Amino acid sequence: MPTRPQRVEELLPELEKVAESAGCELVHVELKGAVLRIFLDKPEGVTLADCERVAKQASPLLDVLDFGSRRYVLEVSSPGLDRELYRPKDYERFVGRLARLTLTDPETGKRRTLVARLHEFRPAPEGGDEGGAEVVLADDKTGAQEVIPLRAVKTARLEVEL
Repeated sequence: MPTRPQRVEELLPELEKVAESAGCELVHVELKGAVLRIFLDKPEGVTLADCERVAKQASPLLDVLDFGSRRYVLEVSSPGLDRELYRPKDYERFVGRLARLTLTDPETGKRRTLVARLHEFRPAPEGGDEGGAEVVLADDKTGAQEVIPLRAVKTARLEVEL
């Protein structure tokens, strides 16, 4: 019998398989309070049927894996128009889009939030960790660019543009 997963990260390989079997990509999984959220994506957009399919497959899997020492609610959804950016490939995919980033200065620990266009994503050098990646932001009004180390980004979320 498999060992009981203690953290959400331990579920990722199995949940990725479930998402892939439904024709989706697993974007993110989080446990906040008593709610386990699974975020899915696919190029043509996530449908309600996709979410239902993944929920119906994930729920018994979580039971078999004996996840959670207490009751929880399972939510499966798309990341939405104002989706959060979690992985380097999210930044690559959304180059050209407007985003709201909260940054932490590594030296002072001070936070600042800015809204700017994702102008470019520079992956970490070959053999380096993802923390060496950089995001180039551009101000729509002035055109000024700023290079931000990915490790300084606390949160990043797309802005809805109409």
